[in-house]
Amino acid sequence: MQLDNVYTSEVEQSLARKFMNSVYAWMSIGILLTGIIALFTVSSGLYHSILQNKLFFYGLIFGELALVFFLSARIHQMSVSAATLSYLGYSALNGLTLSILFVVYTRSSIANVFFITSGMFAVTSFYGMVTKKDLSNWGNILFMGIIGIIIASVVNIFLKSPALYWIISYVGVVLFTALTAYDTQKIKNSYLYGNFDEVGTKKIAIMGALKLYLDFINLFIMLLRIFGKRD
Repeated sequence: MQLDNVYTSEVEQSLARKFMNSVYAWMSIGILLTGIIALFTVSSGLYHSILQNKLFFYGLIFGELALVFFLSARIHQMSVSAATLSYLGYSALNGLTLSILFVVYTRSSIANVFFITSGMFAVTSFYGMVTKKDLSNWGNILFMGIIGIIIASVVNIFLKSPALYWIISYVGVVLFTALTAYDTQKIKNSYLYGNFDEVGTKKIAIMGALKLYLDFINLFIMLLRIFGKRD
């Protein structure tokens, strides 16, 4: 009986690793697409239109938010192809808005921070995947922290306080690092205990990729605020 339990556990863990590999693969595709679109937007000069037309810029922002909410709310009713296209569409739109970073920061500092982010993300996500500690009690704290950062960022648009800017940046690094571990464990557990069929598994892999994509991008932006060199 004990041997059966061990075997079952090993099989489940093997399947969970395979599932997480697909999540990481989709996350990586999204980040790659974002980077390609951002570089194309800068090299083609399209970023001028984004910077000069605030209506267009905010339209992109609201478009991204709409896609995230739509995908989160409708993921189980959507086909796998529709979920995939929504995720890739979001990644592409994000590439347009993030192209502005190439105007503000030097490309060498963006590359350096990208590698720093990749290392931090890999370590914390690995921790979230292998740790036996239950991270679910982090959820409410992290959610409140993110709400606090959003409010503080909006307030600082008007205050323009350098001190608040740096506080937001450093707190943001801590929050999105912790959120990476939390989301990784949550995604893995959703697969292990969700009892999904093949189609459902593909859908939650896309949703998991979106969550980790957002963690990575936000961690990257916070680190860029700290270490990025401006043009």
